[in-house]
Amino acid sequence: MGSNSCLNFAITHHCVYLSPSFSPKSKLHNPNPNHNQFLLSRSSFIPIATSSFALHSNHTLSHPRSKKLPLRNAPNFYVAASAKAEPLKVMISGAPASGKGTQCELITQKYGLVHIAAGDLLRVEVAAASENGKRAKEYMEKGELVPDEIVVMMVKERLLQPDSQEKGWLLDGYPRSSSQAAALEDFGIHPDIFILLEVPEDNLVERVVGRRLDPLTGKIYHLKYSPPESEEIASRLTQRFDDTEERVKLRLHTHHQNVEAVLSTYKDITVKAGMTNFSGWLISG
Repeated sequence: MGSNSCLNFAITHHCVYLSPSFSPKSKLHNPNPNHNQFLLSRSSFIPIATSSFALHSNHTLSHPRSKKLPLRNAPNFYVAASAKAEPLKVMISGAPASGKGTQCELITQKYGLVHIAAGDLLRVEVAAASENGKRAKEYMEKGELVPDEIVVMMVKERLLQPDSQEKGWLLDGYPRSSSQAAALEDFGIHPDIFILLEVPEDNLVERVVGRRLDPLTGKIYHLKYSPPESEEIASRLTQRFDDTEERVKLRLHTHHQNVEAVLSTYKDITVKAGMTNFSGWLISG
């Protein structure tokens, strides 16, 4: 398992840096002012929380320039973003058991971003009996899916609140369809970076199928990676009904379909984090 730290990136006057030591509050400068665009190099590591990932991008993420900076001469890794220093805006997507929840927690803590998850937001709005919450509740009480237009409005209004505007935000697991992404774009909501966590399906299935719940304490165990401390605990562990191999593969299929639909909107700012044999983030072009 990897070390308990997260992906590092910082927005500066010229670009978003991906580097082992930069922070958003650092007063950084463009190390190569003659170039407006930086390429992702092939051999730098940044530790993450739950496993090892490699970042992949087929795109350089800024305005064109006449001459490319050779990969061998690129000392750091950059993802170009706004020419104006602004609060960082991040979207992150990952399959069930990909470690997304842990990464979201670490990223928001490290960079002071507002963590926004559509599912949590929906529950909060319904509990608060807001206008959108009341509309959503009508569908939920009938066992129907809440329409995109309602959820998008909730997300938009949350992203435009003062704390999100001041601190920046991390939008977790949303949008999930091309129509949701298009709606956010229509509202002028666009991230600086879209992080996609990629883990081989066999690993994801193993993680989910091996999970067990202690109904007495609420603690989650894993038969292989975090086994129970005693036979007594092991004897009372239960498995969630949807943690079977068949059900998790169905969830993964749905996730992959959703991701493919969204990536076309954010292809120029997508950074893929793929699992490696190393204990850290590998940034590669």
